[in-house]
Amino acid sequence: MSLKAVDGILSSLKSCQTEIGTGMDIVTDVAIDLAEAQDEGMNSSIKEMEAMILECAKLDREIDVFIDVVQQATAEVTAQNPEAIFNLSAKVEEQFKQTIARLADADLHNHQKVAAFKESIENSLHQANQESAENLEVLDEDIAVSQTQENFTCPLTQVEMVNPMKNKKCNHHYDEEAILNLIRNKRKQKKKCRCPVVGCGNSDVKESDLIPDQILRRRIQRQKGQVNKTSFATL
Repeated sequence: MSLKAVDGILSSLKSCQTEIGTGMDIVTDVAIDLAEAQDEGMNSSIKEMEAMILECAKLDREIDVFIDVVQQATAEVTAQNPEAIFNLSAKVEEQFKQTIARLADADLHNHQKVAAFKESIENSLHQANQESAENLEVLDEDIAVSQTQENFTCPLTQVEMVNPMKNKKCNHHYDEEAILNLIRNKRKQKKKCRCPVVGCGNSDVKESDLIPDQILRRRIQRQKGQVNKTSFATL
């Protein structure tokens, strides 16, 4: 196996991770719908979906581990005799098994999308118990033009968020791509990343502090749908 082939395999695995993430978002959306509708058998269905999310998180973690192991082993092979690549497969398999054996399933609950799933369901159930569907609809109509637009705007890009991420420490939201780029750029400069929201005292934003806000993402999509309908109606 050549190093070029190894790079191709890793690239394919990263694409698989993207698809796994998309699948987890879809499962979360369905679970939120069930929680909001308060359908009969909701609890058991949500439990089944949580199990699916955990399985996806486990697979995602295993791919992360495999990619790290392959990259480390490949770097060692490159620095040694090129013929060592013939032993690469066995070396990767051994290191992968050892690393996986040290991981605990309980840690999967800290996976970013698992945490987002749980928070989304909790918030949806709380909201459904507090307000009726009619009140929610009126509320959405009342604030659709002004307040929600402000809430949907990323403090970094100053445009509507696509994939909103919530900071668990200060509860502020940012678009995923924008905040991750800022954190990584600051890391390269060996600096801490300050929360970009004006007046926020959070001076050390980390990737581990961020979770996808699926409910806010759905609200943004719903708002877009309302705008599109209004635009179409005026034509």
